[in-house]
Amino acid sequence: MEYARKLSEKLSVEQVKIEMLNTAYANNNTFLAKLDPRTLFIWYLFFGIAPWFVHNKVILAGMFIFMVITTIMSKVTPLVIFILCLGLLGQGGYLLIASLFFGGDSYVILPLILLTLKLSIISLASITVFCSMDPEKLSNGLLKIGVPGQVSFSIAYGYRMLPSLLEEYHHVFLSFRLRGKAPEKHGFLYWRYIVYFSKIAVLSFYPLLLSTSKRARTTVEALETKGSFYAFNRPEVKKLKLAHLKIGVLDYSFLAFTTLYILSLFMISSLFK
Repeated sequence: MEYARKLSEKLSVEQVKIEMLNTAYANNNTFLAKLDPRTLFIWYLFFGIAPWFVHNKVILAGMFIFMVITTIMSKVTPLVIFILCLGLLGQGGYLLIASLFFGGDSYVILPLILLTLKLSIISLASITVFCSMDPEKLSNGLLKIGVPGQVSFSIAYGYRMLPSLLEEYHHVFLSFRLRGKAPEKHGFLYWRYIVYFSKIAVLSFYPLLLSTSKRARTTVEALETKGSFYAFNRPEVKKLKLAHLKIGVLDYSFLAFTTLYILSLFMISSLFK
């Protein structure tokens, strides 16, 4: 019961909101957070695509170790890591069961491990990059590489609104529980409670969507009043806003180290052929 109580505290809505805020705003003092966002984009572009074209186990293992180190350096919250592990285990388990059901044997385990390893590298790279940039830095980086201002602002706005939406969804969910009636009998394996809470979880999305639409319209009108959308299309405003973004020695050093590390992995892998 003590472990169940601690787990429920960790998975509470308030704790999830705190973890999300820490992920978005609390990693500004890490090494990767000091890099220019364009450097992180280039770095992520390689590790988000290259693993699909690599089939050598040594290279993939080396990439995975490197991703684990950068994830630790980014101070990623345990909740994000838990969700990642849960998704990878679910994906791998689903594919394993499906392959065995359709006539596969134990030889399918190794390809599934390689696939899971590739997904882990890409997922950890995504977590490392986006946990190292706050919404403002991410928006400025996208704006600097030529993404339209409306798109970059929408991404940053989504980052900022996600904790508020989660809290509002929790309030709607509790209101449905207060006005409804829980099953008197839980049934076999609590299936009645599972159906009851699943139904409430789905119904809670409708008021949330209406509230989000209303809030988005108010935000757009406020931005138009302040002339934000006019500023998106003015080059001089963009130049002034992005003047602080510069690729320096630290960025070049990080990219050079990553390049040397990848080349060393290819050299080591050639020795094991």
